[in-house]
Amino acid sequence: MPVTTIDLGGMGCVQGWILLVAVALFSGNACAMNAPDKRTPNCRVVGGEKLALGSGGAAALCAAIERAVSARVPGKAASVEVRILPNSMMAATVTVDGRTLPEQKFASMDRELDGRSFERFANSLAEQVAKERP
Repeated sequence: MPVTTIDLGGMGCVQGWILLVAVALFSGNACAMNAPDKRTPNCRVVGGEKLALGSGGAAALCAAIERAVSARVPGKAASVEVRILPNSMMAATVTVDGRTLPEQKFASMDRELDGRSFERFANSLAEQVAKERP
């Protein structure tokens, strides 16, 4: 079996399998350190490509929801899935402590969905989460 040796530039040589094992051991913990906090709101947008370019898109919508829920009910775990519907409409399903709440809908009749629409919808979702607080 051939042995691969890696030259460390004057610091000596290391067999390839030792370096491979070392890299695997030290990189394995990266995911655990970056795992999301279970007590912060989790947001997902389906159909975000339908949002107007100037709105900030799905990232801006989720940021508004996460800010509103965190401000209204700090430490409350919630999961939100927003579906972008035709004609400037959105529908959201909110899950709090494993319980799915009634679907919430939002429509903007006179303009495209934008940052202000996101804030209003986010505040309404945060209020719904607050009502579920034990």
